[in-house]
Amino acid sequence: MNRQQRSASLARREAYARLQAQLARPGWISEGYVQDRGRGAGGACYPWTRKVKGKTVCVALSQQQYEWLKDAIANWRTVQKTLRHMQRLSREELFESLPHPKRRKQLSKQVLGLV
Repeated sequence: MNRQQRSASLARREAYARLQAQLARPGWISEGYVQDRGRGAGGACYPWTRKVKGKTVCVALSQQQYEWLKDAIANWRTVQKTLRHMQRLSREELFESLPHPKRRKQLSKQVLGLV
């Protein structure tokens, strides 16, 4: 491994450590979708929808539940985004720092999951 590769590997490790620290403090998390339909809407003003076993489930919420769940869903999306970034960094480290078999043509970044 040359100096430039070591430098890139160190930068990936530092970025990965920062992402790990972010995962240590996400707060409450939940999946799904909430919306504020307003008072004039027919039916629930604060519905929460999510998928359960392939079926869409909808639950009516109070305003306080809506506010709490809105933050929990935002936290869940942040966790998912952080995990995707960590996966990409892991694959970069794998394919750029370890030996691999000889190939007739170079694999694209899309095939390697780096895009």
